Order: sequence, then structure tokens, then C-alpha cells
Amino acid sequence: MSPPPQVPVGVPRGDASGETVLLADVGNSRIKLATAVPAATEDTLPQLGQRLTLPTTAIDATALSAWLQAVSSGVVTFLVASVHQEAASQLEDHVARWAHVTQQPLRPRRVVAADLPLVIALPEPTQVGIDRLAAAAAALRQRRGGQPLVVVDCGTAVTVDLLSASGAFLGGAILPGADLMAQALAAGTSKLPQLSQAEMSPPPPLPGRSTAEAIAAGVGWGLQGAVARVVQEAAAAVQGEVDVLLTGGAAAALRTGLPEAVELPDLVLQGIALAAGKAASC
Repeated sequence: MSPPPQVPVGVPRGDASGETVLLADVGNSRIKLATAVPAATEDTLPQLGQRLTLPTTAIDATALSAWLQAVSSGVVTFLVASVHQEAASQLEDHVARWAHVTQQPLRPRRVVAADLPLVIALPEPTQVGIDRLAAAAAALRQRRGGQPLVVVDCGTAVTVDLLSASGAFLGGAILPGADLMAQALAAGTSKLPQLSQAEMSPPPPLPGRSTAEAIAAGVGWGLQGAVARVVQEAAAAVQGEVDVLLTGGAAAALRTGLPEAVELPDLVLQGIALAAGKAASC
């Protein structure tokens, strides 16, 4: 059995009140967990402490319990933002069982749009993926001046979202990520192989000299071109310059295609942390 996760030196187990805030970003492929370290000021982002990443489809209860034991003290506020409801429910059940066994005080909360400091200028804000909204809320804390923002989140799917100069979430575009593109090619044809993310990133130079290279080039360069064009269209929608922020576990696939982007890998988790104040008041 592997040893329990160690808490890094200088990362508090809880805040000054004895509370621990745990964050969970439940995606379609991975569950990313972290402890939240309170922001230094109201206009800066919370920082992240000890982390754990689990596959969405097979939660390792032993690793999760060891991590929870290592990082938790006092009352535990557990904030979950999810685009995969079944996995989120399983995660919440695991954490509830751990809290019962260890007699750890637990305050679970599923983060929704209303918990985030974000104006959502859409007719049905509750239908927008909570990961998109959390990343947008965090992105606003990174903004300098009144420039519109484009937030590109590259995971299983790629989302490109636009925030106005006033900070309102205007919506955006959703397209398949590299893995989904490769899966579609393999599933929809009789001979094309299934490539992994590692085999496609970075995309090889053209021309691809094998079937695998041709797939990797088509998916890689095609995704970069598609996202760059969507960003261009978003800028046109606000009729001016935009700042571009890049986040997500598969962001490496887009870096060279968005040279102007500032990469901030943890926007979704940091956005979830912004809901902690709302959770504490409930």
C-alpha cells in the first residue's frame, strides 16, 4: 500500500478558524481535488494547497481517504462543482462515509451558478456548465483594466467563453478536445487506430508520413486552428481587443496555437474556491 499523501511544508491544513475548505472539480475524465488557501485580499484569487487527481470512472477510495485524512482539520467544507453527476454523487458518498467513520464535521455543498461572483448574461444561466462559470469567475480576478476576456478551457471538451468589458459572462463555444476527435476517428472507421493524447501532442509537422502521424497532425493542427478562429470570432463580437486566458489539463495541445494567451492552469478550482464564502453563510 502506498503511503498517505504528505502535506507540503507551508500549506495549512485549515484556516485561522480551524476550518478546512476542500474543492472538487468533477470533469468527464478526471476528478481534481485541492485544499483552498484563503486569498490575501478580496480582489485576488484563492491559492491551492494539497492536491489529488482521480479518474472519474474509477474512484480510488483508499487514496481518497488517505488524502482526506492528511489535509483535513476542524470543520470540513466540501465544495463540489461537477459536469458528471454520477461521478460527483459517488465522490460525495465516499467523503460522507469517511467523515462518518472519522467523526469529522463535514459541510458538503454542490456549487451552482448562484454561488459564484459572476453576472451571467444568458437566458438560462443554470444550463451553463459549472466548470465554465467557475473558470470565468476566477478569470475576472486576474483581469487588469476593463478589457474583455476570452477564457479557453482545454479538457475532454474545449470551451471558449467570452466575458464583456463589464465582466458579464456572454457565452461561447464548445468543441471536442483532441481525445474525443481521435476516438471519433477510431470508432467511425474500420482501420484507423486509436491514438492517445501523448501520441498527438505536440502535433507532428506536415506531411504525416504514417497513418498515426496523419491523425496526430490532423487532430492537433486542426484543433489549434479551430480554437484560434473561435477566439478571433469572440473578439469580433465585442469589436475590439481581448485578453486570452488558457486553462485546463490538456492546455499543452493549444499553447502554440494561442501565443497571446496567458496560461493559468487552475482557474476552475480557484473559481470553485470563490464559492466558499457563500457556503459558509448557509
